[in-house]
Amino acid sequence: MIRTATPDDVPVIHAMVRELAEYEKAPEEARASEAQLREALFGERPAAFAHMAVDEAGGAPVGFALWFLNFSTWRGVHGIYLEDLYVRPEARGGGHGRALLAELARICVERGYERLEWSVLNWNRPAIGFYEALGARPQDEWTVYRLTDGALTALGSAG
Repeated sequence: MIRTATPDDVPVIHAMVRELAEYEKAPEEARASEAQLREALFGERPAAFAHMAVDEAGGAPVGFALWFLNFSTWRGVHGIYLEDLYVRPEARGGGHGRALLAELARICVERGYERLEWSVLNWNRPAIGFYEALGARPQDEWTVYRLTDGALTALGSAG
């Protein structure tokens, strides 16, 4: 079952973000606090949204999708950027990841958004195979760039 996240889900979302960071071999990069997630998801002006995959037998959250709106100047409409999709290892293969993506696709269709996009690590072959089986295709002609930490500060401070 998929449902919209509530403020009560923030601790489990935070825990799963940490689990995802461990899986992606970058636990030191996951520095967001529960308070930051709560503000981003449920503050006065939410900047992100989340859905929970819930185990139907026990009712416990087993996965989540955290996303935000992007915008295509070429298409002239919003889309969804999926920041994180995570299903706990013991729940994988149960259709939870597919159900989360299907819910985001449903939102796109309902709202007239024309893209659902995300990034995947090149070495994550299980995820790549899963996404391609759904019909998703890599955008090989694009390379993601990122400014963080000292480089971001240096550029932002330049006059």
